[in-house]
Amino acid sequence: QSYCHRLQHDMYFLTSTSRLNEQVVDKIVLQLNRVYPQILTNEEAEKFRNPKASLHTRLSDLLKHLQKKGDRHCQEFYRALQINAEQLYNDLPSRKILKTPDPTEIDTDKEQYMLNDRGPVFFLACFSVAAGLALFWYCCNSETQVIGRARRILGFSPIIIGRHVRNICMLYLEDMSRN
Repeated sequence: QSYCHRLQHDMYFLTSTSRLNEQVVDKIVLQLNRVYPQILTNEEAEKFRNPKASLHTRLSDLLKHLQKKGDRHCQEFYRALQINAEQLYNDLPSRKILKTPDPTEIDTDKEQYMLNDRGPVFFLACFSVAAGLALFWYCCNSETQVIGRARRILGFSPIIIGRHVRNICMLYLEDMSRN
């Protein structure tokens, strides 16, 4: 995608209220004038820095002017925007499109938030239930003869599981050993 098309796509975002303040626009215009004199002449820079015109009008005129000049001029505008307002540059709609080239691709930031919104306590609770069920199934299986070992493990686990749950498991294991 050319820089002119990107600038046309980002124009509404950039000209909306309170995105760019006067100081940042002045810095961008000065950079396009001083550092890259072939981008904006002195007369053009004065026109776009005129404090009598509103910021919205000056910025809109600047963006339209750069689009008429060509792709290289738009590219230099993006470079100046990145230097002077990096956070805004990273939030541009065209940058977000460039970051995810496939529109059907999953946005990993959003997916990561959706998967991790329950926290570590939820994970530990689920893991504990799964481990308890696995131990219970292993001990109840008639083919295995590990009730004595399981009883020893449960006997040393007052920290891992609660006292009441441990007592219930111990009673169950005693009943299983009698049968």
